[in-house]
Amino acid sequence: MMKTTVKIEGLRDLEVALSELPKSTGKAVIRRTLKKAGEPIADRWRSLAPDDPNTSGDDYRSSITVSTKLSKRQRAAHRKMFRDDKASVEMFVGAGPLPHPHQQEFGNVNHGPQPAGRPAWDEKQGQALGIIRTEMWSEIEKAAKRLARKAARLAAKG
Repeated sequence: MMKTTVKIEGLRDLEVALSELPKSTGKAVIRRTLKKAGEPIADRWRSLAPDDPNTSGDDYRSSITVSTKLSKRQRAAHRKMFRDDKASVEMFVGAGPLPHPHQQEFGNVNHGPQPAGRPAWDEKQGQALGIIRTEMWSEIEKAAKRLARKAARLAAKG
């Protein structure tokens, strides 16, 4: 098993800034940031994935997305792993809703592996973390300004 170590600084400052926002606004900020951070990984994955010219848009390559959604089977497995963590915000980069996209990545008895997801992650994880670092602050500032404008409008009315 390969071990990856990542060092991230400044999370306390982000946590403090997020705690000053309403909970739903903070979660929306995190969701938007994670979606932006996942796009370079998904783009690279698509570029590495084999293309099937015999399909009309519902092939492995075009199914690779960044989303909060999982397939029914993935949701069930994920719930078992994280059943007590209701406060988290998650974003997934992956292939779906095809029946067996993992066989493309890892292979099976009929064809060898054609990895695209792991190489995309290995290549783009640093960029994704950089996007999280810069975009999170940007999104927090935008949200705080929106909340201030809303409060000013409400104060002017009332």
